[in-house]
Amino acid sequence: MKFMIVGKANAETEAGALPSQELVDNMHAYNESLTRAGVLLAGEGLYPSSHGAQIAYSGGKASVIDGPFAEAKELIAGFWLIQVKSREEAIEWALRVPVPPGHDGIGLDVWRVFDASDVPDESLPAQEREREEALRRRLRADDPPA
Repeated sequence: MKFMIVGKANAETEAGALPSQELVDNMHAYNESLTRAGVLLAGEGLYPSSHGAQIAYSGGKASVIDGPFAEAKELIAGFWLIQVKSREEAIEWALRVPVPPGHDGIGLDVWRVFDASDVPDESLPAQEREREEALRRRLRADDPPA
């Protein structure tokens, strides 16, 4: 099962403040532990929302809203994509994310990622399943070697 651990932003991350060297070291250690366990698929920090955009749809038309998104209640500061055996294991990994003392308001969400392999074979026509699998093979082939 794939899960995404989503790290929430706070005033510091939205201001573009760089983390302390201690936090950077702790994050590297955490990422290394995910890698050693063989569960890390991807993980990245994100720039503040001032570097982003939102796409809003109304009446069948898209409009672009440039950041920052001060009115947004929950912004994202980063993520990890992991592959584990259960929801409980994903939560165990999320609980190990190093958050420095005094950083109240930072939170994490743990979301299960929907994958084509989650759809029963009889629900997805063979041609559609093959297209999905071919796309995933191509994406894996495009990944740079570790």
